[in-house]
Amino acid sequence: MGRYLVVRLYSMAVTLAGLTVLVFLMLRLIPGTVVEQMIGADAVVSPAMVAELRRFFGLDQPWHLQYGRWLAQLLRGDLGTSWRTGKSVLSLILERLPVTVELTLLAVAFSVVLGIGAGVLSAVRRDRPVDHATRVATLLGLSVPVFWQGTMLILFFSLYLRWMPPVMWVDLFTDPRRNLTIMVLPALCLGTAAAANVARTTRSCMLDVLGSDYVRTARAKGLAGKAIVWKHALTNAMIPVVTVVGLQLGILLGGTVVVEEVFTLPGVGRLVLWSIYQRDYPVTQSTILFIAVLFMTVNLAVDLLYGYLEPRIRYGE
Repeated sequence: MGRYLVVRLYSMAVTLAGLTVLVFLMLRLIPGTVVEQMIGADAVVSPAMVAELRRFFGLDQPWHLQYGRWLAQLLRGDLGTSWRTGKSVLSLILERLPVTVELTLLAVAFSVVLGIGAGVLSAVRRDRPVDHATRVATLLGLSVPVFWQGTMLILFFSLYLRWMPPVMWVDLFTDPRRNLTIMVLPALCLGTAAAANVARTTRSCMLDVLGSDYVRTARAKGLAGKAIVWKHALTNAMIPVVTVVGLQLGILLGGTVVVEEVFTLPGVGRLVLWSIYQRDYPVTQSTILFIAVLFMTVNLAVDLLYGYLEPRIRYGE
């Protein structure tokens, strides 16, 4: 296990190094810089002033020197300072991180409960109307874009039901009921595709397990159907499901960018969009890197969890 952990940490470090180069260069491909955003398209500014602003932000230097300076800051544990607000990037992330974490966890909880339940029901009632309806629903859940689904949910609840959660953000610890009222639609929107993936994986794994010899033996001994499904079959089908849930957790962290913008939630995803629009390179670069670290950490935790769910799995042996 120790050797496996070292190898995984090394691969994470290499991946992050490559990601820093990719993010840095891709941001420079976007037309315009923070200088153009600050002075505006119609402003009359002398070339000397533009040159001075570029020098102030370090944009007059070659790209490899800019990258080296940013990488040196990262190695010191410094995520940089926002060009537009003057605040440290770490403080901006920490201010908005609770919103993103809450949204992601609620979406994961929704996807796990609905996905596992639908997958088990579909497998137990294979080739029946419930199974067909579940498979169609999962296909729709995977096909519908998140931004379209969010827009339709807002229109449906505001225009047809005349009910719309308050748009002003309220912290969970300040007013839990109001907070959950605000978060229910975004979590539903974000977790739909994840629930569809979990349901399809659960159904596939349950069908394999339900056809195994030990399940047939349990039925021959007269065990109750519910005990066979939930105690024997589902327990042995959970490892691939855990894999999907872990991957979906990382994907949902990235998906918050769209959902937070649609529902105007003050999370890390919306911070990324704002920083891209403002060409605030330090915020964009470090925030994307921060999300990547969270994604890799979740995947590593899921892999390590395998050893506890399935004792036969031994890493590094």
